[in-house]
Amino acid sequence: MVLFRVSLWASAAAAAVSLADPKDLQVDNHTSIKGVAKTLAEGAMSYYRGDAKTYVDLPSPYYWWECGALFGAMLDYSHYTNDTVYDETIATALLAQAGPNYDFIVPSEKEQEGNDDQAFWGFTLLTAAERDFPQPAHLTPPGMPSWLQLGINLWNNMAGRWNTSKCDGGLTWQIYASNYNGINYKNSVSNGGFFQLSARLARLTGNETYVDWAVKVWDWTVNVGLIDGAYNVYDGTDSTTDCTDINTLSFSYANGIYLYGAAVMANHTGLASWTNHATKLFTAAQAFFSPFANATNIMWEHACEGVGTCDTDMKSFKGYLSRFMVSSSLLLPSLAPNKWYVGGFDGSVGLGQEMSALETIQGLLVLHDDVLDPNGNNRIAPTAASTTSAAPAPSQSKKSGASRSMRATDLCWVVLGVFSSLFVWGMA
Repeated sequence: MVLFRVSLWASAAAAAVSLADPKDLQVDNHTSIKGVAKTLAEGAMSYYRGDAKTYVDLPSPYYWWECGALFGAMLDYSHYTNDTVYDETIATALLAQAGPNYDFIVPSEKEQEGNDDQAFWGFTLLTAAERDFPQPAHLTPPGMPSWLQLGINLWNNMAGRWNTSKCDGGLTWQIYASNYNGINYKNSVSNGGFFQLSARLARLTGNETYVDWAVKVWDWTVNVGLIDGAYNVYDGTDSTTDCTDINTLSFSYANGIYLYGAAVMANHTGLASWTNHATKLFTAAQAFFSPFANATNIMWEHACEGVGTCDTDMKSFKGYLSRFMVSSSLLLPSLAPNKWYVGGFDGSVGLGQEMSALETIQGLLVLHDDVLDPNGNNRIAPTAASTTSAAPAPSQSKKSGASRSMRATDLCWVVLGVFSSLFVWGMA
């Protein structure tokens, strides 16, 4: 494993945490968990060639969206470990990819940017907004909006592509007609991403427009058949057939994306219906564990692992399910009467595998630190939502006594661990 060389501005507290071999993880030892997380974070960042001054796309075979996902994982790392060594690199990357209209439509990425790609950068933006992540003045170009306003601009841009001419709604996978393979395909990750962003903006701003959109996207997803009665989340459907044929491939991250959106809606609205949706999605996620009757509850990507067809993207999907399961359980403690425990290393390496391990292991730290829920404890003053991209406007944050935050120590998490791409899940 090549380790990322950290910059000298790292804090003394962060430097005090030593690297630890994942095989030596002690799940009940705070220092051990942080050491393993640090090792995995450096391993993940070794794939990134940029720094605190310059953004650089990930090398082939990794696509632009996975860079957005990487910085989401690193925001989690910074939050759970208080190791801020990568914070300026994260901020530089987010600011560099804002695009000319500050909505994360990036001309240089036109050949690969779809709605789902944009959504993954949106997840990271909203995490930055939710946690009041620093936006250093010396790195921020003049006129650059806040993290929250960037997220709102991104959401407005996506909302403008909601298309009711076919299938009574929905977003297609691709944005540009030149990406013909997906311009007619309405996939669950694009629509689930928009659903989750709507839910999180509703919670951040208190603006009911986002609630209405979250309901609209959820209802469309269910009505078209991308979420079935058992809460399995299917890959997509073709608008050329008016979405009558469903591609029933199911990937772990699609479940996680809808799960977290539903958990946020339950937390924000207090409605039992959203708690029910989140609970059933959480239960449906068990399909991504225990591939065989005699298996020790290994986490697997059943659409591809059994036949050896997982591509580079797919090898990262379990990490997002892990991220969103942890985040959902922090918002809804009823989802957390479960145990994560350690498996072994299967020899598979890569950025996706590093992120999957990192996202899972660092979740252990909610047991040991005085960590509030992953969305922070700020409610942001309402900002108007629209369905067209608008000029950036300033947003003010304020503390709220009615915060829906909760201490992670109140949760039922017992043990959480993983090595590389192999996961094990024990149901209590």
